[in-house]
Amino acid sequence: MMPANTRYHAQLVAMALLWGANWSWGRIVVQTLPPLTAAALRFLLAAAPLTLWLLIREGRGPLRALHIRQWLGLMAAAACGICAYAIFFMLALKHVPAGKAATIVALNPVPSLLLAAWLFKEKLNGGICCGMALAVLGALTAITRGYPLAVFAGGVGTGEYLLLTTVLCWTGYALIGRILLRGISPLTTTTVTVLIGALMLFALALVFDGDTFWQDVWRIPMPTWGILVAMAVGATMLCYLWYFDGIRHLGVGTASAYMALVPVFGIGIAALWLHEPLHVSLLAGGVMVVSGMLLMNYAGRRG
Repeated sequence: MMPANTRYHAQLVAMALLWGANWSWGRIVVQTLPPLTAAALRFLLAAAPLTLWLLIREGRGPLRALHIRQWLGLMAAAACGICAYAIFFMLALKHVPAGKAATIVALNPVPSLLLAAWLFKEKLNGGICCGMALAVLGALTAITRGYPLAVFAGGVGTGEYLLLTTVLCWTGYALIGRILLRGISPLTTTTVTVLIGALMLFALALVFDGDTFWQDVWRIPMPTWGILVAMAVGATMLCYLWYFDGIRHLGVGTASAYMALVPVFGIGIAALWLHEPLHVSLLAGGVMVVSGMLLMNYAGRRG
């Protein structure tokens, strides 16, 4: 007989797999569509099933209970963590291979942890600090082809800086959630921010892409529609569902530890599917990233 928690561990592995594949999916989509149009379509497609999921799981009560300050917080979170993040994500994939881009996942929690320690006096132990340093060094090793200091000497390109900007967007999203979105369930937060962010992206696409937005939509080939649906349903709705289930049944630390698999899957899928070269700096950086993320999670549970 299988252990009771096997299902949730399997879901978290699938979550990491889909989030890893998301970088390759995005890389393919932006070769066909303008980044802004691609981002808008992804989140518009995700908003509908997420809204249905929220209504089935929690009903309309949580939405009716939101007050004006929470709505403003949700709008700010959507602008930062959905709209801006999605734009920079798609723009970066125009310039950077998917495998290299996937290593940036390691940097997402670092500024948030540092700012939480500064603003909220959260404690950082030695293990967390060492894990952060290792993850950052690994990510920089991967995106600079083995020369991390090139970041400070102008030795990286537009795509790499766009990737680093996604980290700032995620940090803003995390801090807004910490300050303004207390008392709102994760499912409500995710659904509302995705819906608002999708509308923001749609409006921006209409403004900046103009008439070409609708022309591009009508000309999208079926394989690209399939990838967009996979990004929306798989890498957005299902991944959040599995992540929340993992947190509920296994705890935050265990669920978060599976994030270390995202760059592994991201690099592997990009190499196998897109035939991206596995440069030694990418492999070394990936190992450092995974090790740093695991060390952060382990030290966080012990601290």
